[in-house]
Amino acid sequence: MKTVLRKHTLIGLILGGFAMPAVAVDADAVAKKIITCVACHGADGQSTAPIYPNLAGQAPEYLEMALKAYRAGERNGGMSAVMTPQAINLTDKDIADMSAYYSKQ
Repeated sequence: MKTVLRKHTLIGLILGGFAMPAVAVDADAVAKKIITCVACHGADGQSTAPIYPNLAGQAPEYLEMALKAYRAGERNGGMSAVMTPQAINLTDKDIADMSAYYSKQ
C-alpha cells in the first residue's frame, strides 16, 4: 500500500510541476499595478466587502481570462461597469503579473 501511495504521490508531484509552471513576479512592479485593485480585492486578495470576490488562490488562468474579458468588453453583467474601466488600459503583461500575484496569495 505504501509503495502505491508513493508512486501516486511522485507522479502527482511530477505532473503537477508540468501543469503549474513557476512564474516569477516582481513584487514591487505588481504593487504598483494593483493599487486600484486593493480598494475592493485587498492587497492579499481577500475582498474588503462581501460583494467583491476574493482573488487569493484563484487559478491564474481564470484571473487572466476574466481581466481580458473585462478589457475587451465581453463581460457585461454584475460589476462590469466597475471592472471594465479598470481593465481597459492593462497590458497582457500587467494582467499576467497581477494574476500570478493574486493566485499565489
